[in-house]
Amino acid sequence: MTHTRRIILHWAEQGHIAGSDLPRALALAEVLPSREMWRRFLDRLLLWMGTVLVAAGVIFFLAYNWKDIGHFAKFSMVEVLVVVALLFVWRLGLDRSGGKAALFGASLFLGALLALIGQTYQTGADTFELFGVWAAMILPWVLLGRLAALWLLWLTLVNLTIILYFQAFPSVFGLLFSTERVLWVLFAFNTAALAAWEAAAACGIAWVSRRWVPRFVATASGGCVTALAMIQIVEWGDAGIWTIPWAIPAWLAWLGATWAVYRHATKDLFMLTAGVFSAIIVVATFFGHLADGDPGGFLLVGLIVIAMSAVGGMWLNNVAEEDGR
Repeated sequence: MTHTRRIILHWAEQGHIAGSDLPRALALAEVLPSREMWRRFLDRLLLWMGTVLVAAGVIFFLAYNWKDIGHFAKFSMVEVLVVVALLFVWRLGLDRSGGKAALFGASLFLGALLALIGQTYQTGADTFELFGVWAAMILPWVLLGRLAALWLLWLTLVNLTIILYFQAFPSVFGLLFSTERVLWVLFAFNTAALAAWEAAAACGIAWVSRRWVPRFVATASGGCVTALAMIQIVEWGDAGIWTIPWAIPAWLAWLGATWAVYRHATKDLFMLTAGVFSAIIVVATFFGHLADGDPGGFLLVGLIVIAMSAVGGMWLNNVAEEDGR
């Protein structure tokens, strides 16, 4: 439907379809949302918004009334919600949107329960352990749920666990874990997660066909490797460069893989746009570092950014037109 709509709009831009006839052309092609489609969209939107807001409401209710509610009442409230959510999952099944939303809500309530345990008993555990245990406990639900949002929640929890772990243990046996090493771990994890997701999508698994999840993961992966490349450029010539000698090659490999996969194998304009944006950032960082505070150099950097943005925009527009034909 999206491809057909893009073709019709492209014809309208070329003048093959008059502007007054465009709504009729879209209606004849059956690419405009029907009443049933709008009803289904609003139904799912309200379902998921309600699930997230109920979970957030419980967390904020407990936080606001922390001193006024006893331990028994706090634990009872959250545990009952977890059980009720799982009962809805059992009653509705994981093939229906209601069952999937209930499973997602149970995962959020479980996190609230773990936070409640840690805050009540003050076990001395580090924050990363909360998110790590949370991710480990919901992993069976993630595997059974076949729900993109739940997978994204799990990936987020693992990312937070990694970040907080390196904050809690900045060094082991005298080996300092710098920001670069944290970025390397995050880059490796998110790249592996992205590759696994795209491989599953290539195998024809229906529930992983949603493109918004790999775009989130690719943003995290690309952001980490772009930051690594920027750090290596800024620290060029200093001793710190030897801590990340492979940052630029890794960034170039990521950029090449992005172009190869999302230009030819799985066409995705968002991913290509992210690659262009990353290239602009790294190149601007390189020339900005060479400028070394010189006003003329910063003017050159501005001109380079404008030129790369224009060229990248034209290339992305050509790609979009080719896909629309």
